[in-house]
Parts: sequence; structure tokens; C-alpha cells
Amino acid sequence: MSRVEVFPCSDFSLKISEIAPDKSISHRSAMFSMLARGTSIITNFLRAEDTLNTLEIVKNLGANVEDDGITIKISSDGIKESSEILDCGNSGTGMRLFCGLLSSANGHFILTGDEYLRRRPMKRVTSPLRDIGAKLDGRNNGDLAPLSIRGASLKAFNYESKIASAQVKSAMILAALRADGVCTYTEPELSRDHTERMLGGMGADIKVDGLTTTIAPMKELLLPLIIRVPADPSSAFFFAVAAAITPHSEVVLEGVTLNITRIEAFKALEQMGADIRYEITDNKYEPIGDIRVKYAPLHAITVDKNISWLIDELPALSIAFACADGVSVIKNAEELRVKESDRISTVVNGLISCGIEVNEFSDGYSVQGGELKSAIVDSHGDHRIAMSFIIAGLRCGMQVSDIDCINTSFPNFFELLQKITKIKII
Repeated sequence: MSRVEVFPCSDFSLKISEIAPDKSISHRSAMFSMLARGTSIITNFLRAEDTLNTLEIVKNLGANVEDDGITIKISSDGIKESSEILDCGNSGTGMRLFCGLLSSANGHFILTGDEYLRRRPMKRVTSPLRDIGAKLDGRNNGDLAPLSIRGASLKAFNYESKIASAQVKSAMILAALRADGVCTYTEPELSRDHTERMLGGMGADIKVDGLTTTIAPMKELLLPLIIRVPADPSSAFFFAVAAAITPHSEVVLEGVTLNITRIEAFKALEQMGADIRYEITDNKYEPIGDIRVKYAPLHAITVDKNISWLIDELPALSIAFACADGVSVIKNAEELRVKESDRISTVVNGLISCGIEVNEFSDGYSVQGGELKSAIVDSHGDHRIAMSFIIAGLRCGMQVSDIDCINTSFPNFFELLQKITKIKII
């Protein structure tokens, strides 16, 4: 279990083209290639532990994968039963989406993950899948991995989700592609829509009308993906916060997806007073472009809408809250409780250890802006908690423990960080 010491930084001006490729799109590009006829071609795939685990699972499910280190080519003639246990590592996205993909596949499959993933609740996916005929089980009556899946015939459904979750929605869409009739999925607010965009681009009959997605079963295999994975705005956001809290600093984040469901955290930071500009440079499966973030004094805001659009960025946004004038509030964010850690508790405890006044609620917390103080913060094996408090260290110095988890999503994070400040791995 490694620890990093981060030293305070001075002002900086930086252009970054090496932001980690998008994790959500990387996962999906590997999985969805198994639904295509012909060869899918993927460039700029995220080579981090979570996504490489997904790629290994795809191989174990019978796909032919060619990887020269730059381009990945995937071809498949259908999902095959594997003799291997399918290890999702730390990825809830991987496990939940594979539940949907494999529920109708011919064979028996076992999904597992690391010690943290095996503690995360899966019933939000396994229960609706069971309701439509999936043969899915696991510990605690199907709520905890390892999960056992035996492919079955799935019934058409009209499902109204009580939560806005891209993972649940994606699992149900994947199941719908092989159901026995047209399916609809309705959510309380629009969650991230990469699955609909990508599968629609591959020729799937998917229609979105407001908060309802209608999915017709596949009549034939889909078109192959030809995609360059854009930079991950969730990863880029750490450096956006770095610029926003460091006086006289500026960063340009290049080649990021500008999908409206993925840049809500930037919009929140902009609402706080940061100077942010967007420029679209490409638009095929996703709008892609550059984001420029420039320091300006920050003021408090309340975040209680479109929570699913910025759920992953809330820990980093909370560091900006700690540097803002006034009391910022996060509400309606119960989903934070079931991430890689209980992110409400880990953020609250981390900020308190840094001398910030915080009040915890069941669905969020309030943060009184103040002066961050150097502390030792435990990430609890959560990559976003680790990186958020490392960014906080740019203001005051910080030690963050259990940092190996950063490799699950952003393996070159420290390389980029060292362009801003000095660090020491302990």
C-alpha cells in the first residue's frame, strides 16, 4: 500500500493532450465489439487495470483480439462459454454491464472482482434482470459478487427505474437487444448516454424520447465500431480543479468528450466562478473537443440536479468547494454511498482532517470554504478519492495513502502531476 506526499505548487500554465482515455467508452467499445459482424477497430483505448480486465474478459468469451499497442482490433462470432472466472478487477461498470450482456448468452459465466468490488451492491442490476428471466445469482441473494450467470431467454420489458444510473440503464439495454420483443426503459433524469449513442451508431434500433429509451431486439449482428476513444472528462476534471484553485493558473485539456451528460462538473465549476471555455473539434459517436480552465475566485453553490451527470466528479468538485467563499451543498447524491468507497463518508472525513468544516447528510454534505491544511488522508482504495485529495495538496501539501488504485483509471496521473508540482512516493 503506497503513499504519496504532494508539495504545494505555484501558478502554472499547461496544455495537456495526454489525459487518460475515457474509461466508460473504453469498457463499452470492447464489450460492444462482441455484438458486431466484422472487425471493430479501436484506437486510444484506456490501458488501465479496469479496462484491460474488460479486454481480457472479452478474449475469454471467445473474441479474437489483436493489439499492437496502438490499435486494438476485435472480431467475434458470438459469445462463448469460458472455463475461466471473469475478473472485473475494481470495475463496477464492467461487472454490471457484463451482467446485461451475458444474461442472454449461451453458457454459464462467473463474474468476480477485487476485494472492494466484491463489497459493492449489484442488486440494482441483478433484480431487474431476474424479473425479465435472467438466471443470475450471487452472495447475499444476488447482491454481492462473485455472480453466477446462466444464459436464458429474456422477456420484453417496460421498466421504470427509480434511480438515474448509466450502469443500470446500459445493462438493461444490452439485455433488451436479445429479448423477445420491444423494450422500454424510463429513468427519473437523464443519465450518461454513451451506450445509446454507440449502439445506435452501430445500427441498433434504439430511440430516445426524453427520459424513455425504446430498444428493439437485434435482427442481425451490428456494424463494427471504428472509434478513437476521447479523453475522459472525469479524469481531466482533476486538472481543471487544479487550475481553478491555484491563483494565476490555466490549463487546456485537449481531445475530451464534450457529451452534455459528461461535462456537468465543468458547468458547476463554471457556476462557481472559474473561467471555462469549450471548443468542439469532432462529432461522430461523441462530440469531442478542448476545454480551457482559468483561475478565478470561487464562490459557493448548491448541487442538487443532474447528479448522475457528475457523480464521479463530486469528490474533486468538493476540493473546489473547500477553496470557495461560502457554504456549498451537495444533495440527492445517495449514489455516492455505493461507489468504490462510501464517497460521502470518505470525502467528509478527508476534508475534516484538512481543517474544513463539513456537515454530512444521508444524501450528501455541506462544505464551508476555508483554508485547506496539510493532512494524511486514506483513500480507502478509491481512485477518485485518492486523486481528489492529491489535488488538494497543491494548495497546502498533502499525504495520501493507498494510491495503487489510481492505476485502475488514470495510469499517467502522476506523470502529468509532476508538470505542476513535486511529489514523493513513500
